[in-house]
Amino acid sequence: MSTFWSFWIISLTVICLILVLWVLLANRKVALKDDGSAEHNQTTGHVYDGIEEYDNPLPRWWFNLFIWSVVFSIAYLIWYPGLGAWKGIGGWTSKGQLEKQMQESQAIYESTYKPLVDQSIAELSTDPKALDIGYRLFLDNCALCHGADGGGNFSIPDLSDQDWLYGGEPQNILDSITHGRAGAMPAWGSILKSAGVAQVSEYVLKMSGQEHDSNLAGHGEKIFGQYCVACHGPDGKGSTVFGAPNLTDDVWLYTGDRDGIIAAVANGLNGQMPAQQDMLRPEKIYVLAAYVYSLSKDE
Repeated sequence: MSTFWSFWIISLTVICLILVLWVLLANRKVALKDDGSAEHNQTTGHVYDGIEEYDNPLPRWWFNLFIWSVVFSIAYLIWYPGLGAWKGIGGWTSKGQLEKQMQESQAIYESTYKPLVDQSIAELSTDPKALDIGYRLFLDNCALCHGADGGGNFSIPDLSDQDWLYGGEPQNILDSITHGRAGAMPAWGSILKSAGVAQVSEYVLKMSGQEHDSNLAGHGEKIFGQYCVACHGPDGKGSTVFGAPNLTDDVWLYTGDRDGIIAAVANGLNGQMPAQQDMLRPEKIYVLAAYVYSLSKDE
């Protein structure tokens, strides 16, 4: 701040304080009787529709409150910066206050999370304090997609069962939360044509124990062995390496009926879980992983 503007602000502030004091003192008039006592209920001489305007002074407590407010303002401006470039004798700065608050917050953060990250994720999954913190982290960062109970939704995995696309061990969960997951199934419609898509879809229905056309499923088994086993495995049980789902159970990330399977095979599927490493600190991700791990253990 330049010297001119500093003095400008100082001048305005001081003048305003002086004017406030002048207005208070100039209007604190008390009429006296002949015996020297205060005479109240004086009027200004103005009359409006028969109503007279009194000219009484402010009540003493109210006047004193105004005076103390002015005194406080002066003391405040001496101690804190407020008069132009004046920094105040208290040495206070907004930057200093922010740094102090950040240090206090960091101390609280470390005292809260350090005892937790010193334990394994499996141990934390039974720790009530860790689960309470993890639940709040889950609600803030995961519940929008996975639901408040972790039960998932269409195209969003259920975290409370034993069916895991990328593995349900503590390290698998930690990696998923930290780095995110990008699941993709290629579209086979242009390669297999409608007949091939229908055949392999019937075979998937057969593997999952649903009603199917045996003749089409027989042809579909050969197609499955040629195009699908690389990810889903020869037995159709999937692979946590590729995030390929198990096709032999009744757990479906997308629709598991005939139409849904045909659409998935023909058009492919794409799923994206965002990485949390740029949004959450490692300690929070660690505790969050423990909470997610506990969901499937409680099944």
